[in-house]
Amino acid sequence: METAALVAPATALEFLQDAFLLTGEGPVLTVYSLQPRPKACASLSVLQHYRIHGIRPRNQPTVPAQSSASGTCGKNKHGLSSTTEPNFYDIAVFGGKAVRLLRLHVDLEDGDHLHLEILGPLMELQDWALDVRWLSGDKHSLLCVAVAHNSALLLDANTGTALVQRSCLEGCLLYSALLLVHESWADAVLVGGTVFNQLVLWKPGGGGGKDSECKAPVERRLLGHSGVIFSISYLQEKGWLASASDDRSVRVWGVGALGGPGGKCGDLNPACLRVLYGHQARVFSVRLSSGTVFSAGEDGACLVWDWAGGGKVVRTLKGHRAGGVRALAVSQGAGDEERWVATGGADGGVRLWRLKENEETKEKTEEAVTEKLTDLKFPGHSTPKGVCILGEEDENTSWNQSKIVVCTDHGIVYQYSNGQWEIVWQGTPEFQSYCVMETVSITVKDSTTKVHLCAVGNLTGSIQVFPISHPQSGIVLTGGSGKIHSLIWQEGEGGMCLLVSGAEGLVYRWCVEVKLNANSSLDLSVHPLPPFLLPPCAKRWLLAAVCLQSRSQEALWVCGDRRGSLLLFQEAEKLGQKKGDDAQADEGLLTCTEQREDEENGGDGDGKSSIMEQRENKEVHDLKLQPLSCLFGVHGKQGVTSVYEHHGLLYSSGRDGCVRVFRVQAVPLEKLEENRKNSTGKTVENKERFQLEVLRVQRACRGMEWLERVLILEPEIPEEEEVREECENHSKTKQSFRGEEAETESNAREARFVIAGFHSVHFVIWDPVRQEKLLAVPCGGGHRSWTLWPSQKGVWPGYGALVFIKHGAVLASQPPGEEPSWAGRAGNTGGWSLREGIHGRGIGCVCRLGRIEGTGNDTQTTGNTTGTGRREVEREGRHWEVVVTGGEDTSLTVLAVHPDSGNIKVLSVITDHISSVRTVTAITHPEGESVNQSRSLSALLVSAGGRAQMQCYRLLIGWDRQRLVPSCQVIQVASHRLDEQWERRRNRHKTVKMDPETRYMSVVVVDERADCVLLALACSDGAVRMFSVSEVKRQIDLLWETFYHQRCVLSVATCSLEDGKGNRYKLLFSAATDGKIAVWDLTEASSPTDTSSNSPTPPIPCLDVPAHQSGINSLAVWAEKQEGGCLVTVASGGDDGQLTVSTIRVHYPEDRKTGGSRGFSQTSEPRISSSQTLFQPPSQLQLCLHSHSHIPLAHAAPLTALKLLTPGLVVSTSSDQRVCLWSVCSTGISHRRTLCSHVADTAGLAVWEGQMMDRKEGDEKGKIRFKSEQEISIWRGKGSQTGLETEGKTTEDREDEAEGGEPDEAVSKTGDPVCETSDETRHQRESDSVVKTESEVNTETGLKDCCESRKKREKMGWVLVCGQGFQLLRVRHTEVDAEMWTEEREMNHRVKVTLQEKST
Repeated sequence: METAALVAPATALEFLQDAFLLTGEGPVLTVYSLQPRPKACASLSVLQHYRIHGIRPRNQPTVPAQSSASGTCGKNKHGLSSTTEPNFYDIAVFGGKAVRLLRLHVDLEDGDHLHLEILGPLMELQDWALDVRWLSGDKHSLLCVAVAHNSALLLDANTGTALVQRSCLEGCLLYSALLLVHESWADAVLVGGTVFNQLVLWKPGGGGGKDSECKAPVERRLLGHSGVIFSISYLQEKGWLASASDDRSVRVWGVGALGGPGGKCGDLNPACLRVLYGHQARVFSVRLSSGTVFSAGEDGACLVWDWAGGGKVVRTLKGHRAGGVRALAVSQGAGDEERWVATGGADGGVRLWRLKENEETKEKTEEAVTEKLTDLKFPGHSTPKGVCILGEEDENTSWNQSKIVVCTDHGIVYQYSNGQWEIVWQGTPEFQSYCVMETVSITVKDSTTKVHLCAVGNLTGSIQVFPISHPQSGIVLTGGSGKIHSLIWQEGEGGMCLLVSGAEGLVYRWCVEVKLNANSSLDLSVHPLPPFLLPPCAKRWLLAAVCLQSRSQEALWVCGDRRGSLLLFQEAEKLGQKKGDDAQADEGLLTCTEQREDEENGGDGDGKSSIMEQRENKEVHDLKLQPLSCLFGVHGKQGVTSVYEHHGLLYSSGRDGCVRVFRVQAVPLEKLEENRKNSTGKTVENKERFQLEVLRVQRACRGMEWLERVLILEPEIPEEEEVREECENHSKTKQSFRGEEAETESNAREARFVIAGFHSVHFVIWDPVRQEKLLAVPCGGGHRSWTLWPSQKGVWPGYGALVFIKHGAVLASQPPGEEPSWAGRAGNTGGWSLREGIHGRGIGCVCRLGRIEGTGNDTQTTGNTTGTGRREVEREGRHWEVVVTGGEDTSLTVLAVHPDSGNIKVLSVITDHISSVRTVTAITHPEGESVNQSRSLSALLVSAGGRAQMQCYRLLIGWDRQRLVPSCQVIQVASHRLDEQWERRRNRHKTVKMDPETRYMSVVVVDERADCVLLALACSDGAVRMFSVSEVKRQIDLLWETFYHQRCVLSVATCSLEDGKGNRYKLLFSAATDGKIAVWDLTEASSPTDTSSNSPTPPIPCLDVPAHQSGINSLAVWAEKQEGGCLVTVASGGDDGQLTVSTIRVHYPEDRKTGGSRGFSQTSEPRISSSQTLFQPPSQLQLCLHSHSHIPLAHAAPLTALKLLTPGLVVSTSSDQRVCLWSVCSTGISHRRTLCSHVADTAGLAVWEGQMMDRKEGDEKGKIRFKSEQEISIWRGKGSQTGLETEGKTTEDREDEAEGGEPDEAVSKTGDPVCETSDETRHQRESDSVVKTESEVNTETGLKDCCESRKKREKMGWVLVCGQGFQLLRVRHTEVDAEMWTEEREMNHRVKVTLQEKST
């Protein structure tokens, strides 16, 4: 087994001269090149099963030594010094009890050409390493190492021996340590954070430090923290020492000069200069720079503190999901130079920010914005009622150039510009006491000039439309005779459209154009459009609308009204082509059309008679358009607040706290052509039938019910891919105009978005994926007029300013004179994502959906590979494995894993669960599949977990031709909770709720039918429940439940059987905390006739098998055919760490009719309390326990997951971080291989077989992502032919030089330790292709018989282990593994660090 992909918490970060970023995830060291843009260039597994906790580059002689990242001078385009720096860097990597030296080779001409080289063996210490530093004055590889029991070592990295070891008199445990070294061991100073919440400073090399037995005294002691210290940082320029603690604080101490020549210990009485409180949880990391303090903690935030400004937070960097920030690195900056900041999260993500020194000290954070608002000093005696921002549609318009327009209750329109208010327009008395206003930017016809239009409506149906710059050029429109409820500007098919909601549910529409007349003044040209007629309801006016352009038919309008309904309208046919029964009306419409064409050909419209205008308006307004489709009240009774279209999908928000993602679906016309009649008796023929279909619903955070709009988060696309994407978009645009519209609709994918709305008295921008607030402004609540800059483009750039009205004043969250650029216009809110995070907390379950392959023309290439390397990537780079993970953070994540490169893409995040996701399963149907590959996948996903909640989705996995990765569209099918009926009761507070904490522990698919899917669920309340999921009806129904176990049911599994006559049988296996496995015959219960009844009778188990002493966490079942029946094998793993295999012999009934569907009688079966076979009639299935075997100590901890890779080959995992392969035969169980996983708290497991291949192909594919430590590195630069480099010797050379004898511990090709237990009676070394194992339940003969049938198969298996991260393992054939042993014998040797003996 070897690692193909790994996602683990990022525990170490370090910058290398502002040119590279070194990261540590698990034992893997990755190098990212930061110029010209961040990207991964090399990766290497270095610490075997230890996790990297620190990376220390060696300071170059030409650069002065500092405590943080080394400084730079005379940099070239790659950020490296052009003349003084060598082309390699020595690096010390440490973690756990291990230290290792590496060398990074850099091509100065090509910064992407990197080469990682192992310099020595893995040095294992006797204590935990907390800090490692290079001695700058020594030419040899001497390291100072601080260990956990307040000791220090002088380590010779070449020999692996400790030259000196010195301890402190304060012999307590350290949680953190900082070594300050200079040229020699005598100059070293150690600052340790003790378990007693203190900072102790002492000199390992002082006072006769060469005597290891003499303990050094404590020189300084710093008191003040009330929690343990997790991180320490020192700034030599200022003499400041910073400490981050468990008490959520960061303290900055004035300690003076530390270290240096002679090992200075600083001031005698160091004082605490500042105590910084701002984190919501523990603080894990702290870094100091000149005038700025950086801290990161468990709350997932990196805070930037302004030291000169009184210790206030000046910047908040967020970008990780739940779990916190585990690593922090800050590059060395000088003066006003830009500075890199990197954070590594518990979610496995690595994010990067680019900050300027002046931005760190001058700009305000989003938290500071919420505390101080700017009053724009609105003048006049009238009260402002509506506010809008001009110029937000223009990307080049900055915040300080934007103009604010306010309408008052006296019908006066004011404009705020450059700090001054001025009156733009003053309405007639009919515009007083009530008016509504909306503004828009529009381009002048036959010009590039943009003007701002303002529309104001009143109580009498009049609408004044005028340019802000030329209000005298305005016109008056009439929208009925009643109140104007709302105004909406929206880009339509023929230009900018104005939608006016009047009385009686009519929505009047005009197409507005701006022209330049002969006098170079602005003229407005208005063309009426047929109005919309809203469905009858109490609150009958429009609040949102969007136009969907179409080339093959008239445009579609999607609208949202005050009643909470979503409506679909279709534009009427062109008036010049309309044919009706009324000839006179038709003639008038033709006349209007001809006159309109004359105006467009050069007429200025001044000669148009009022009679013709009235006739045109009358004919157009008489043609009322009724909705084609209506989703009545989907957003509740408070109304729809916005509708937005993006990439073929629609997003609507409402005051019900939900965002609905939906689409317009074309319905095939199976009936006769439908005709709709309008109020005038004319008919409008519909050539196609469309309807609105809701795909899924996204809720905001708790308490955030008033949602206003959806803002799209643009994906982070690399710069080199943007040009390719633009070319693809341009070519696809040309193709789409040839009529390929259906393909565009089918490729629509959901985008990442944030939600803008009101949470209590705050205006909030909420990220539903990361579950965090991006912006919060205390505005007072939602009952007010407001506007957000910039928002008209529908994209959230990571910054914004809110202008709103409160108590008669116009307030702004950002002063108009200041630019809100602190979030960075170059990147998104969370900076650059170097590596995507998965789950911040533990992953509890995983399910594989299938394998997807990109199209032939869309070949993905990585790096600058040439020759055979490029051809290899082109052949294998399009294959992605799609999996779904569910975690304790209540989210489901759809992932695409590239097995060859280890790349991971997050396709979608689903956050519908209200508690942790415990189990997930799927039914997948490949579409357009070829040989073992698929172009697209369609999966029915079912997830369940806490609060007895079950969710069902339809996942459509396709290929994204723009980004060359798979894409996913999530469609919500149904949801179900056991207490839904109880929640709907009016007097539920008077009743007792039965077991509100019921959890679904496991789910399995029992049967798949054309109309529904049957599911069996294991429940914590002791029940086994059967559900049916109907995708057509979009509902989940409970069929029956049984409380046979009367204990928490932990796992369920199914097995399908078929006899020689074609009769099919269904067996269900359920396991509980009492260690027993119940076998159920569901042949009768899962039949179609049984589920049609209202209350089916629950079945009774036919067999009870005691398998464990405690709870059974996982089951694996498979069947083998025999004469007269079959043999069903059940493998189980429990809390007792035991692996048990039970074999059940099944005899088919002899008198069953062919193709029948009968089971055994439920009434004739009493409750079974033992493993005895019950008396069963001859017409029923006969089940009996055939054999029973077990391995008592399969794992050193509870066995959490067990899966079947192939018949007879089982994979198990446990919280002991071991993944074991077991061969299960008729004679017993045998151990084959064990791998130490890098994933902690393992809970989920998924296994599958790969495609057939020969050995050479398999070897090549196994070395692409995580190369072994013997193979040195990964190349992605020039000169790499196959992407593989070895250290001088080929595989054949190493095999020829292999000598006899076996190492104590073998290591896989990726540096993963292959553990062998010390129990020689059960686990012996393998000398052939099979591990020979002896126990009481198996023999060597049985093992050979079991494995002989698989010797000729050359299939590759995959194992995905999930917990605190996940790891994808590649499992090769046994014969291949046997040959790999000779390669591993000399690989990755380790040395035990011992203290050098003194010479007498």
